[in-house]
Amino acid sequence: MACPATRKRATERADAVKETLKPGLTHRMTFTVTDRQTVPHFYPESATFRAMPAVFATGFMVGLFEWCCAELLNRHLDPGEGSLGVHVDFSHLAATPPGMTITVDCECTGVDGRKVSFFVRGHDGMDLISEGRHERAVVNYEKFNARVAEKGKAAQEAAA
Repeated sequence: MACPATRKRATERADAVKETLKPGLTHRMTFTVTDRQTVPHFYPESATFRAMPAVFATGFMVGLFEWCCAELLNRHLDPGEGSLGVHVDFSHLAATPPGMTITVDCECTGVDGRKVSFFVRGHDGMDLISEGRHERAVVNYEKFNARVAEKGKAAQEAAA
């Protein structure tokens, strides 16, 4: 049986991410908006969205910002690990039409166990389109997928 100090170190390692992941790390990516990322194509089942202007949809913007943060994290994960968004708090300040390229910059602002915080900003070459905070949780995908499969199975059984 391991001594209490050894058990504590093993638990700390299981709840922590790599030491290379720390506040101050940054990542930049660019993305050119196409018609597919505009509001009318966001939930095409919605007549309300289909009637709106063809500008970069907020939902796609959130996904783009998450993508940038996930790319930063990926360089600091062990095999089998990934990350999932757990909180978003973004403004959407300016409309971006298709054809414009958005530059997204993210900075790691905090690491608390397996929760990682970011400040994210997007610019379309003319305007600051958005900025705000994002949090992601580092997870073991195999374990996470198993829990989701159990939930889906339980939901199917409850509906039957």
